[in-house]
Amino acid sequence: MRRSAYVHISAGVALLLTSVSPAFASSHREAPNITKTPKVDNTDVYAFRSYEPGRGAFITLIANFQPGEGPGDGPNYYTMDPDALYEIMIDNNGDAKEDLTYQFKFINRLKNGQGITLDAGGKRLPIAVRQLGKITMPNDSAIGENEIYTVKQVRGDRRSGEASTVTNTDIGGQLFVKPFDNAGNKTFPNYPNYADRHIYSASVPGCSSPARIFVGQREEQFAVNLGPIFDQVNFVPIEGDNDPVYGNGQPFPGGITQSDNNQELINKRNVTSIAIELPIACVTGTGNGVIGVWSSASLPQSRLLRPNPTYERPDTTGGSFVQVSRLGMPLVNEVVIGLPQKDLFNAAEPTQDAVLADYVTNPTYPEYLNILFRDAVNATLGTSFRTLAPTNFPRNDLVATFLTGLASLNQLSTVTASEMLRLNTGVTPTPIGRQRTLGVVADDLAGFPNGRRPGDDVVDIVLRVAMGRLCYPVPINGTPTQLGLCQPSDAPTGQVAYTDGAPSNSNYVMNRFPYLNPPLRGAPRPQNQP
Repeated sequence: MRRSAYVHISAGVALLLTSVSPAFASSHREAPNITKTPKVDNTDVYAFRSYEPGRGAFITLIANFQPGEGPGDGPNYYTMDPDALYEIMIDNNGDAKEDLTYQFKFINRLKNGQGITLDAGGKRLPIAVRQLGKITMPNDSAIGENEIYTVKQVRGDRRSGEASTVTNTDIGGQLFVKPFDNAGNKTFPNYPNYADRHIYSASVPGCSSPARIFVGQREEQFAVNLGPIFDQVNFVPIEGDNDPVYGNGQPFPGGITQSDNNQELINKRNVTSIAIELPIACVTGTGNGVIGVWSSASLPQSRLLRPNPTYERPDTTGGSFVQVSRLGMPLVNEVVIGLPQKDLFNAAEPTQDAVLADYVTNPTYPEYLNILFRDAVNATLGTSFRTLAPTNFPRNDLVATFLTGLASLNQLSTVTASEMLRLNTGVTPTPIGRQRTLGVVADDLAGFPNGRRPGDDVVDIVLRVAMGRLCYPVPINGTPTQLGLCQPSDAPTGQVAYTDGAPSNSNYVMNRFPYLNPPLRGAPRPQNQP
C-alpha cells in the first residue's frame, strides 16, 4: 500500500474512534451496572515475573479498583467496601477453573467506636474527618478510622475449596493494615516511607518462601488519551513523529506525537491496588509453568438499605456472594464485548466464556472501519479495497491473544478457550531499563500479552493486534517470525502504527514491589506532581 494511502486511512480511523471511544479505558466504568458501585470496579490487572533485582523467583499480581480517585477527594477518601470480597485467581492447568484464589476482606474500624473526638463547650463529640495530626506509621494515633484486612488462600473452587489463612509474619496474626490515602504533605511528612511500612511479609500455606503483600492507594499507571477521543477524536491516531518506540520508520503527516500531555490518568489520578508477590514454585502446580490470572469483586446477593443507618450497619446484607466485576486481559469488556452483554461478562466465570466467543472470532470493532470508511477511502485514493478490516474469520489471531494464549509462548498445558491473562513463568524477566513498551510485538517476550507489566502500553498493543498486526511477522529473539495465525493479505492495515499518543514506559514506575508509584498527594497540588 502506498504511503499516501496510509495517511488517508489514518484519518478514517480517527473518525471511526468517535463512535467507539469508550473502548479506551482498561476497565474503568466499562459496564452499565458497575458504574453504580465504584468501590468494586476492577480497573486493571497485572501479572509478571518480578523484575526487582534479586526477586526473579517470584511473580507479582496486582489488581486495581476504584477508578478515577482524585488526590484531594476528602473527607472520606477511598476505603474498600467491607461487604465485598476481592479476589485474585490463578489457573495453573488450563481448565479455565481457579486452582488458587487469594481472597481479601476489609474491615473499617472507628477508634474507640467514635473516631477522633474533641471537647466543644463541654461536650465530647467526634470530628467530621478521618484524621487529625501528622501520620507516620500504621495505626497512628492521628488516624480516627483504621482500615484492616485479612487474606485467605483457597485451593480448588473459590467457594467450596480448601481455605486457609495467610499470616502476617511482620506483626503476627492474620490482620494486615491498609494505609490512609495521601491527603497531603501536612498530614504526611513522608508518604512513601509511611506507605512502605504497609508492605508485609506473609506466610502462605504450602509455600516454603514468604510472600509479600501490599494494599493501598497508588498512582494510576494506565496510559490513555481519553479527553480528545471524547471530543470527536481531536487527533489522528497514527504515530506522527517517528517516535523510536511507537514509530514505524517514517512519521505520518498530521499524526499524533507521543506526549505526556496526552495522558488522561497518569499524573492525574490514583487507584487502590491489591498487590501480592508469590514464589513461582507455589503457583505453577503440575502444569507447564504457564498460569492464567484474573481478578474479581463480589457482593452479597441481597442488600437492604436501613432507614436508620449507623456507621456499623448502614445496610443489611445476606445471601451468597455474587460476582459483579471481573478482569483479566485489558480492554475486553470495552472494545470486544457488546453493550447488551457487558454486565453478563462481569458476572461470568472463564468456563462460561464460550457463549461470548463470537465477539472475539467475529469482532465488530474492525468492521466499523470497513462499513463507515471503505467507500470514502476508495473514492479519495482511487483504490478498490474490498475491506480495510482484517478478513481472517474466525479471527484466530485474536482467539490466541485473548482466549488461548500463543502456542509458542504462553499456552497452558491444557488449552481451554477463556479470557484471562496468561503468563509463562519460565520467561526470564526483562530488567526495567531494557523493557520494551510494546511487549511481544517489539521482541520483549516478558511483556504483554505474556502477562502484563505496568509499563506495557496495552492500548496501542491491543489496537494494533485488532487491526491485524499478528498477521505479519513479529520479531522473536531477533528473528522475524510468521505465527501462522493469519497472513499479511488478511490485514491491509496491519502494519499501521496505531497509537493514542499517551506513552507508557517502565521507567515511569518503581523498580520494586509494589511497583506502582505512591499516590499523588491531595495538597499542595502543583501542576505536575513529582
